[in-house]
Amino acid sequence: MKENNSSSTPSWLSCSFKCFPMSSSSSSSPVKEKQEKYDIVEETTTPKRKPGGWRSMPYVLGNETFERLATIGLLANIMVYLLNEYHMDQVFATNVINIWSGTTNFGPLIGAYISDAHIGKFKTLAFASIASLLGMISLTLTAAIPQLRPPRCTKIQLQRDQCMGPTKGQLGILYMSLGFLSIGAAGIRPCSLPFGVDQFDSTTDEGRKGIASFFNWYYFTFTIVIMIALTLIVYIQDSLSWVWGLGIPTSLMFCSIILFFIGTRVYMYVPPGGSVFSGIGQVFAAAYKKRGLKLPSEEELPHVVYDPSVKGTTITSKLPLTHQFSFLTKAAVVLEGEVGEDGSRLDKWSICSVQQVEEVKCLLRVIPIWASGIICFTSMSQQGTFTVSQALKMDRHLGPKFQIPAGSLGVISMLTLGLWVPFYDQILVPRLRKITKHEGGITLLQRMGIGMVFSILSMVVAGFFEEKRRASAILHASPDGIAPISVLWLSPQLILMGLAEAFSIIGQIEFYYKQFPEHMKSFANSLLFCTMAGANYLSSTIVSIVHGNTGKDGNPDWLDKNINKGRVDYFYYLIAAMGVLNLVYFLIVASRYRYKGEVPVEGEDTPIDIELSKAKHIDN
Repeated sequence: MKENNSSSTPSWLSCSFKCFPMSSSSSSSPVKEKQEKYDIVEETTTPKRKPGGWRSMPYVLGNETFERLATIGLLANIMVYLLNEYHMDQVFATNVINIWSGTTNFGPLIGAYISDAHIGKFKTLAFASIASLLGMISLTLTAAIPQLRPPRCTKIQLQRDQCMGPTKGQLGILYMSLGFLSIGAAGIRPCSLPFGVDQFDSTTDEGRKGIASFFNWYYFTFTIVIMIALTLIVYIQDSLSWVWGLGIPTSLMFCSIILFFIGTRVYMYVPPGGSVFSGIGQVFAAAYKKRGLKLPSEEELPHVVYDPSVKGTTITSKLPLTHQFSFLTKAAVVLEGEVGEDGSRLDKWSICSVQQVEEVKCLLRVIPIWASGIICFTSMSQQGTFTVSQALKMDRHLGPKFQIPAGSLGVISMLTLGLWVPFYDQILVPRLRKITKHEGGITLLQRMGIGMVFSILSMVVAGFFEEKRRASAILHASPDGIAPISVLWLSPQLILMGLAEAFSIIGQIEFYYKQFPEHMKSFANSLLFCTMAGANYLSSTIVSIVHGNTGKDGNPDWLDKNINKGRVDYFYYLIAAMGVLNLVYFLIVASRYRYKGEVPVEGEDTPIDIELSKAKHIDN
């Protein structure tokens, strides 16, 4: 798994500057001998309005901060809300959370497309912010109005498992609230960061410094939001009132929208420029039209393809022609009548440039690696569901009076990640670099593989401690089913999960960023959300299959409504076994992976990699 090194090494976490920008330039030459004739310089449109710079930041950062505060605080504790306030069994509640989380993580792909191809970032953010506010208001109303949720359950009803569940109407209001939140996240998440970057003039030193500083502040506020959401907001929801715990983020979101619209006078508005999906579609369409074409020999091929100069474009490195996925190479072969005298394409859906074709090949090469991350993330997704169920049936007291909220246990994984990454980056990597002679200490694929190993170990340890917790609950539990064992015994599995995130999530984002060309950097960054979405949907599927096929012939239902009667430990071991098979698959596809090549564009000495700020990215 030898990895190509670029001219500069991105930091340990990546995020792109643009939100699904246009696919590569289409202007190029059909044959090498006439390359100069067909070279076309792409002109970039310079906005007339002067960038707002730091004057715009309170409005941009405020909008993103409060959206995250609401959704992360909700996601961390929604399992408790559904179990205690809606009296759902854990299987139903888990499926609701997984499907909602999966939809929320897929949503940014759609939001980015709408923004880039149609209405622009500002309008997308405006509509999405209003949708997010409507979702938060609706959810707060479910806590404030008793008729919108099931009646409270007495201790006797709880012990006898006789609590009334939600009606169809009550579920409809809940689903509507979560739907609005998903729409809000779909527009805010892919556009808030690039919209902030748009406010600086990247052609000046001051603007470039502002962008770098903006990233630092962006991720600083993001980290603060996570800490507040997992501690203060969850504590208010769990110990004081759900009305206040949901109402406070709702009111803050309302204030952020007011601030966002106040800033309209200072914003820089960059018009939509097209979506990366159009370029991908053009390659497949052109390749399909030419599916019967016989490719010339490898020696002749470079002279008959549409391969332009990209001088003057925003591309700083050009992808060379490769012979892998040769069926796509046909899309770049020039036939009579496809290229005009000036070198421009007459039909973008019939002929594509080599750059476009190679961008799609990059995507196809990455897909097997991307797929291997889904099961790894399935392990991580259990933190917000069954781990919370475990915590609710354990002693959560920290001292005589204070009780740790079940939804706040995710802080352990976060602290592990926060402590490990600086140690890894500043201490371990320099030492590994001396041994391996590799720029990053180990390759990104090796880093992702280590993350998978930690995710497997976390599920094995989770199963072991769940077995101990269940035995303690059966032998010594109080009438409410709480085992006399400290909730801190869940720390080992959460620490291992934090290490899995540190290796796998960060490794994946940097891997995607390096393996895609400039015009697909944001698309690469969105793949992480797609992995999380796939993991959420897979987790829901596994839960449904396990619940439907266990509990027969006198055997216990692994995911029984009463966790003390179920065998969640077996469920954890099942995910661990799937993780082992997935690791074998990953090792096979990683060993066969071919890294992308690149050459400098005309006028450039080396490819330029965008310097990225160090940050932490968490699934919500």
